[in-house]
Amino acid sequence: CLCRLSRVQDCRNGISMELFLHFSLLPAVFITGILSFLQKRVRRLPIDNRLRVLGGRFAIVVPLDTMSSLSNRWSYGFAFGAISSTVLLLFSESYLPFRVPPWARATVYLVGALEVGMVYLPFFACLSTPFRTVGAVLGILYSLPWIIITVWDTFTCPSGKVLGDYQKVIVQWPSILSLVFLLGRFIYILVKDVRIHLRLEAEEPEELMERHQLQYVRDLLRKPLGWFQRRVYEWDPNFKFPNRIIGTAIISLIGLYTLTLADYSFSNVVFEQVGHYKDTLKHLVTTCNQTEALGALIPNLEEFIDVAQKSWLATTIFASLNSVAYTFHVLACYRKHMRRLWKGQKDFLPTKFQTPVSATSVSSITRYSGWQIAFTLWGYLIVHCVHFTFALGFVYAFVLPVKHGQILSMLTHLGTILLTIGLVIGLVILQVGLVQIFFLQDKLSPTDKHKPLALNNRKAFHCFNYFFFFYNVVMGISNCIMRLLCSILTGTWLVSRIDRTIMQRGYEAMDPGYSTWVGMIFADHYHNNPVMVCFCHLLLSNTPDRRTAASYATFSNPPSELLVNSLARRRWILFYTLVKNPHLILLRKHHLPSSLSEETPTSPSKSDT
Repeated sequence: CLCRLSRVQDCRNGISMELFLHFSLLPAVFITGILSFLQKRVRRLPIDNRLRVLGGRFAIVVPLDTMSSLSNRWSYGFAFGAISSTVLLLFSESYLPFRVPPWARATVYLVGALEVGMVYLPFFACLSTPFRTVGAVLGILYSLPWIIITVWDTFTCPSGKVLGDYQKVIVQWPSILSLVFLLGRFIYILVKDVRIHLRLEAEEPEELMERHQLQYVRDLLRKPLGWFQRRVYEWDPNFKFPNRIIGTAIISLIGLYTLTLADYSFSNVVFEQVGHYKDTLKHLVTTCNQTEALGALIPNLEEFIDVAQKSWLATTIFASLNSVAYTFHVLACYRKHMRRLWKGQKDFLPTKFQTPVSATSVSSITRYSGWQIAFTLWGYLIVHCVHFTFALGFVYAFVLPVKHGQILSMLTHLGTILLTIGLVIGLVILQVGLVQIFFLQDKLSPTDKHKPLALNNRKAFHCFNYFFFFYNVVMGISNCIMRLLCSILTGTWLVSRIDRTIMQRGYEAMDPGYSTWVGMIFADHYHNNPVMVCFCHLLLSNTPDRRTAASYATFSNPPSELLVNSLARRRWILFYTLVKNPHLILLRKHHLPSSLSEETPTSPSKSDT
């Protein structure tokens, strides 16, 4: 009792993380206002004419460039890691800022999500702001209280209802580690910016095109890939995942880690409670002198509880590994699909998805991260249940008969099932073989692999079709059930694979996850295609005004005088002029009639006459 009392007293640390989250809204708004004041708007608004003192200030603060930015990717990834615990709280739908009737909970969830987004906005805004010194100082001042309060609450009150005495330590350490990394990143940004101002270090110019995009375009002009890259594995050192994809993967992995621990702890509590119920039932059976049939039920119940507990534990490991593998596989599919789109290959997508709607593609970027995280976590639970069902079936079909000495009975049933399936498959193969041998015409050429699709022995084929019609009706029932089971198992197994549709062909639009995936990769394709970025880079670099092209001087370009007089440039100007003025095409020399362009015959001379 003294130990429990001491734990209760230790947990009274005077800190409520939910209340701290609410109070953090004020400094978050203040920091956002400072960064908004420092940044000027590109386009002037009518209010700027009335309030000239502002000078176009109070621009929009962009927390994260989800379209084309590839810098500070791991910094943004750790920023996502810092918010992972709160994202999981939103996923569990247990964060309610205020109480409302059940029918209005959707509005409360929206308000809670907006509040959480505003509270964590300074972590991202201080990384993305062009005012590096101010952003670094504000980031240090904002992240320090979060680290102190989170560490204090975690280590002074570590226990929880699900994972036991060290629940907060187990759950919060990824967030604490991410916060510490962000603090170190802000300190590094501050030191680097001070060194740049003191001219101890050169400032890196901001370029339109990244180095890996340049290398990708250069590799396109080189010789094709080797045999190993074409047949075994094709690596791509010039591909970088955007911030959105990295942040989504990090939160998914942290969420899987937390959910797996919660699943393991909660299942232990449930099986302990089931064990207590079993002991109570056993005590009632022994004290009330029940029948032998009811008494024989107790050993079977004990065996089932033991098998279910071990199967659940084993499938917890496999389900978590499966979900982690899916997370990394989605990254590989993103790279593969983007490379195909960069090459102009769209045939791997359904026909109706090959011409995406612009609004749908842009909105898919906003939906993807949240949906991918939710699909991954819910997919873990669903796949775990599927694995558990298969494990129970395997134990009762193979393990327990061997344990109870019923090997012959098991082999008899197994042989019957395998023989039935073998006969069904054999008869299907027999139909194909008979058609191949007797009812198809000979090959047109000895080098052909297959016979032509031309019937032979038509009358015999009609008789063959008639008699097998009745057999196929019987077999159609079992095949229909197998088709339904395979569809259900495949759909539940791949529910977290947002990069692949679980609907059949023609109904892909009914899968919102796959529609979001396709819209997102098209949006990234149109904004981050290396060839397009390289082309824009060349246009900016080759402009006569070198002031606008100074920050994009990566390529070794020829002098501007040569560009002005180059044949390609003159042809491009001619083409542009003719497109804008089509009537000039008829006035060009080579479009004149041949009778006018040729030399007219001279009149006969007097001597000829």
